[in-house]
Amino acid sequence: MSTHHNGPARSPETHLAAGEVTNLPAMGEQLLADARSATAGNSGRAARTVVALPGLRVTVIALASGSELAEHEAPGAATLTCLTGRVTLNTTDRTWPLGQGDIVAIPDQRHSLTAETDAAVLLTVRLA
Repeated sequence: MSTHHNGPARSPETHLAAGEVTNLPAMGEQLLADARSATAGNSGRAARTVVALPGLRVTVIALASGSELAEHEAPGAATLTCLTGRVTLNTTDRTWPLGQGDIVAIPDQRHSLTAETDAAVLLTVRLA
């Protein structure tokens, strides 16, 4: 199933195949609806890996306002791009506020992510 760039986000069961296009803002909105759902049991979060290739993983993560990804180890070489809303990337000694369109290389140390507003981010990770 190919998705036009202005069409709806793909179903959560599949990754994009080479040459397929999806609309990240639409996917972010779909995931935000899931993250906001009180019945989802998801702690205000929803995510979908959209690209899974050898050595590369790209995931859209939606966070309802006030939710967070608890402190965890750095995944290796990775970037975080804020698609919508505002988030803060935190380490023990620094914070990076991100708004729509901002990108940061994730530091190689333990970190957490907090949603200052409803937000969707794009996590790109190089796998070892």
